[in-house]
Amino acid sequence: MKKKKGFSKKQARAIRAGLGILIGCTAVLIVMAVMLLLRGRKESEPEKPDESGSPVTAQSSAENDESRGPEDVTLEPQEETTPEEDGPKELTKAQWTAQQIESMDLRQKVSQLFIVTPEELLGRDGEEEGFITSADPAVREMLEEYPVAGLIYFEDNLTDISGTKEMLKGMKRFGKEVNGLPLFMSVDEEGGTVARCADKLGTTALKPMYEYKDQGTAKAYDNACVIASDISRIGFDLDFAPVADTWSNKDNTVIGKRAYSDDYKQTAELSSAAVRGFGDCGVMCCIKHFPGHGDTSGDSHTGRVYSYKTVEELAENEYLAFAAGISSGADMVMVGHITMPSVDGRTASLSPVMIEDELRGRLGYKGLVITDSLEMDAVADLYDTCGELAVAAFKAGNDLLLCPRDLSGAVDALEKAVESGEISEERLEQSLTRILSLKYDRL
Repeated sequence: MKKKKGFSKKQARAIRAGLGILIGCTAVLIVMAVMLLLRGRKESEPEKPDESGSPVTAQSSAENDESRGPEDVTLEPQEETTPEEDGPKELTKAQWTAQQIESMDLRQKVSQLFIVTPEELLGRDGEEEGFITSADPAVREMLEEYPVAGLIYFEDNLTDISGTKEMLKGMKRFGKEVNGLPLFMSVDEEGGTVARCADKLGTTALKPMYEYKDQGTAKAYDNACVIASDISRIGFDLDFAPVADTWSNKDNTVIGKRAYSDDYKQTAELSSAAVRGFGDCGVMCCIKHFPGHGDTSGDSHTGRVYSYKTVEELAENEYLAFAAGISSGADMVMVGHITMPSVDGRTASLSPVMIEDELRGRLGYKGLVITDSLEMDAVADLYDTCGELAVAAFKAGNDLLLCPRDLSGAVDALEKAVESGEISEERLEQSLTRILSLKYDRL
């Protein structure tokens, strides 16, 4: 038989080896090409949200990977958001505030000048008709008519932590639904004897601030941070604290140990440290009660009180703490209902001299000025109507009016004052710009 032509066994083995090498190299090249393709696609695609709707960042990935240490994680900066929506700020503060003001009618503009209790919004007597303890739809309905700047809560509004959280969450939603603006959600939480949340909800209980006066600025800062952390977790974003009064008159019981010290310089150091603590731990704060309630002997809740100091004496003493608090970034200054016989004979909260000349002029304060509660007996009966009182307080230089006895009467009176020219549109929009600027910055 004739032998067939072909490769020898040695040649066949060589060919098979060469083919194997070729196939292996081809596979490696294919894998590398796929990896490069995937890498390019990953870099070009936006981040995918996690189940909460938030972008997945190095931080959230690290939380799901216990093998990674802190040194392996690079935190991405959190984008700022506008008050209306989540997302990058597309408008500057000036543009946004101007846009909001332009969109408001007169009733809406005037309503933004008030912070009230839910009961005041409803025109309800809480003692007789019940206090609001939930996100009551009736509140939303009244916000349509009176879209106020914010709400303030007292012990009777608070049930427990979970219930209060739900209430505040619902109220914030109402505010956004009504006009797209966030509401200030405020409370008096000074520590010590004025502590709505600690007394009713069991948040951290602190002694009166005076008891810590010799523990230094670090303690004042820490106390404020504890309060701010507690109340912000519940849903409050504005605290009417710290007290910047100096307890210089030992017969004064309404301030007393609410003050940080009985020494003017020490009060300035401690209360300004508290301002930083509130701000750093997530809550807006309000220093009070300008020009200083600590040297009076009466209680402005129950009647008229007097400070007989001249502006020069105030500047050397009481003003030290307010100037320090302003320098530390206080979001608001509350003006007290303190009659000033040696200045102009008027109550400070109704005095253009004390607000415009002293607070804004001498101390250079450019932020929000708010009255103490207009329900207090020191001022409530100075005028025939709540509306007249509201107009006088606004004309004196206040931006925000706290707790009038009759919200509808106060709003109506301010509307009429603007329509008649007694209050100029320019003056009204000046206060609105300050109010909305703080909401843009902090809410």
